[in-house]
Amino acid sequence: MSRHAPVVVVGAGLGGLAAAVRLAAAGREVTVVEAADGPGGCCGTASAGPYRFDTGPSVLTMPGVLADTFAAAGEDLASWLPLRRLDPAYRLAFHDGSHLDIVSEREEMAEQVRRLCGPAEAGRYLAYRRRLGELFEAEWPAFIDADMTRARALVRPLTLLRLAALGGFRRLDRLAAAHLTDERLIRAHTFQALYVGLSPQRALGIYAVIAHMDTVGGVYFPERGGMHAIPRALAALAEKKGACLRYGVRASRVEADGDGVTGVRLDGGEWLPASHVVVACDLPAARAARLLPERAVDWRWRRPRFSPSCLVLHAGLDHELPDQAHHTVHFGRTWKETFSALENGQPQPDPSLLITCPRDADAAPAGHATLSVLEPAPNLTGADWRRLRPELEHRLRERLSGLGYGTLSDAPGLVLDPPAWQRLGHSAGTPFALDHRFTQTAWFRPSGMARRVPGLHFAGMYTAPGVGVPPVLISGRLAADRILEAAR
Repeated sequence: MSRHAPVVVVGAGLGGLAAAVRLAAAGREVTVVEAADGPGGCCGTASAGPYRFDTGPSVLTMPGVLADTFAAAGEDLASWLPLRRLDPAYRLAFHDGSHLDIVSEREEMAEQVRRLCGPAEAGRYLAYRRRLGELFEAEWPAFIDADMTRARALVRPLTLLRLAALGGFRRLDRLAAAHLTDERLIRAHTFQALYVGLSPQRALGIYAVIAHMDTVGGVYFPERGGMHAIPRALAALAEKKGACLRYGVRASRVEADGDGVTGVRLDGGEWLPASHVVVACDLPAARAARLLPERAVDWRWRRPRFSPSCLVLHAGLDHELPDQAHHTVHFGRTWKETFSALENGQPQPDPSLLITCPRDADAAPAGHATLSVLEPAPNLTGADWRRLRPELEHRLRERLSGLGYGTLSDAPGLVLDPPAWQRLGHSAGTPFALDHRFTQTAWFRPSGMARRVPGLHFAGMYTAPGVGVPPVLISGRLAADRILEAAR
């Protein structure tokens, strides 16, 4: 097979763009087709008057993964996309009126804990912080940065024993409670389980590494342009390296013969020949639309378990909030009960809210600001959102008023609920894909390649490593690596 045989990437989200950058930089002929009118995928953007909002992830951790993507193309991330570390990464506000600022510097964070919880808990925190680091070091090469389509990705018994000894196979809430005693600090290190679609009571301890990424590694944000600046920069880099990005173009069918993929058929009938295809979009939706050859679907796709969704309110403010942290989590009074409701397809009775107030000159006029409020919510599998939407939106606005933000009812903006997420192309009305229960983790997640259709690869949050900006970027790198190795 020619080293320069064409490759088609379906989807210009972070996973597809990461693959396209690496393939184009290696000299491959790459065409990216994207149904939307610009790059981004889940890392999208929307406007209301003079206000601009990020409609996808607001948390960027592990910036080295992003930097590696640029370095693979011989470019420096800082010259394309300057980032700043958020300080604090989060402000955690508890129902008793106390708060905890999450900072990544070890001694400063220990002092924060000492002031809130006392010196003994600060000592326990430092020990738990060391445990998180040990878990991360054991997991990163074995589960996160590894290609689960390869036999060599099978974890060695000694690694599994090491993870078990560190508590990786305990439930996350029990792992944290074995080290920490203050309920507020336990919440601070377990709420991240929702990022992988599970409650702290159901998530395995291995997902404590998300707390490590947030609280130790730090949270970052682009200097200008918000999170949507990330896919814009990646798209520009891919084009600089020779990739052809075609927007407003929908792929209708990946075509294959007995030897593997042959190309991609577009709406309207145009055919793009390809030796390899990377499908980097919502995989259940792709299957439902008959984009994929039927034999590309393996057993991991048959009974998908989707993550909960969210209700998000974006509002433009006619004033600034100078004392507001970039990210604030307002915890509800209840904890376990609120997760139980969500797992049963019901609204949380006392939800915790993530409020994002970015310091981004491109998001609002001078003297103004934007506010984005996220409430976890059931997805479309079993919940009646025609009834829930007005109830939950009213409750959310009342909650915001009680927290001192006002109802925001007169502010320009938009509201995204599960039906809106579905209209944006997200299966089950959730932007968080499959949850990360054990049977949808690592080798049990949909494979990064179709073994019965040579040349067909997958990237994005539906495949391993999973949900989140760094894992999605890694999925694109893994797809590109397989393609480049096949030509050697």
